[in-house]
Amino acid sequence: MTHRKLDVLSDRGFVILRDHDGPAIPPAEWEALEYVDWKSGGDTNFAPLASALGEMECRGFWDHGKPDKDGIWTQNRAVAPTLCRYVDEVGARFGRVRVIKLNPSSEADALRQLHVDDNNRLNPDGEGWVVRAWLELNAPPGSTFILREDREDPSTESRIELHPRRQLVIDTERLAHVVHNPGPGPRYALITSFESGDVLEGWIKREQADPVGAR
Repeated sequence: MTHRKLDVLSDRGFVILRDHDGPAIPPAEWEALEYVDWKSGGDTNFAPLASALGEMECRGFWDHGKPDKDGIWTQNRAVAPTLCRYVDEVGARFGRVRVIKLNPSSEADALRQLHVDDNNRLNPDGEGWVVRAWLELNAPPGSTFILREDREDPSTESRIELHPRRQLVIDTERLAHVVHNPGPGPRYALITSFESGDVLEGWIKREQADPVGAR
């Protein structure tokens, strides 16, 4: 299969953007969402903002015979208009849009949850590769994104310090990844599946920053 990929992700598989400088997002927009019990990368719950059919569920789009593109807003959109506007303003074709609630864990427990995503099942040949973007919403101090080219090889690891408003784009089908949240409270972040293409590339260029915080 041949898909359009972005040059900016070819080296390390991720890019750190400058902190989001748009309107403040009221905590009520993520605290008052309807969450479902869906586990991925630890003790998690997810609030679907866009799903395959606009339903309040987190299943892969392939369960509905479509790639992870052309997401349909759920009823949660009414609760989180600023978050949904953020996605719309990127302008790129999007699929799954969700807010993750990640409860605290030890670093050892987090590392056991390293995983890759299945972003491109049913993705038609010739279309853009699906990657994921993160907007950190609260990020308790010490929260860290852990990325590995080889899940079992710590020498391939990069770590990104997280804080509120941090923006990232990651090829999560290439990189094993997990977030360690040391607590004491849950960590919330917006996760969006975007199609690689001119629009996403242009947004990344406008938002790109020096990779401060990666090691």
